[in-house]
Amino acid sequence: MKKLFLIALCTAAFSACQNKSVESSATTTDSTSAETPLIAEADAPKIKVEQAVYEFGEITQGEKVSYTFKFKNVGKTPLIITNASATCGCTVPEYPKEPVKPGDSGEIKVTFDSTGKLGLQDKIVTVISNANPKFEELHLVGNVKERK
Repeated sequence: MKKLFLIALCTAAFSACQNKSVESSATTTDSTSAETPLIAEADAPKIKVEQAVYEFGEITQGEKVSYTFKFKNVGKTPLIITNASATCGCTVPEYPKEPVKPGDSGEIKVTFDSTGKLGLQDKIVTVISNANPKFEELHLVGNVKERK
């Protein structure tokens, strides 16, 4: 009888652990849901970027390139940008901290410092927001030539 009780107790504990891990993995996989409320797809903010790729051409090593990506919220609810990050520390994005209302425009300014870089460059800025579909990546593309 003790063995049967012990097996039932172990089974209950094991199944409780599995349910807990399923719940925790569901909450950790969608990090933006904790930061921004879920919005129905039809009502979600939508982004229309004027130009997602900026080609800066050829620059000399050590020069800085800045470009302002312009976008418009063509959705039905306010757009909230929670983060913008680049592929390396040489590229710094600045994004609006306040919500962008439906119909309003916004800007993301990106500065690339070519110090220590040579050759073709494609610097990617990833923007995390409540937009649906998700915000597309922004690119600064060009060639860095050696300083003479």
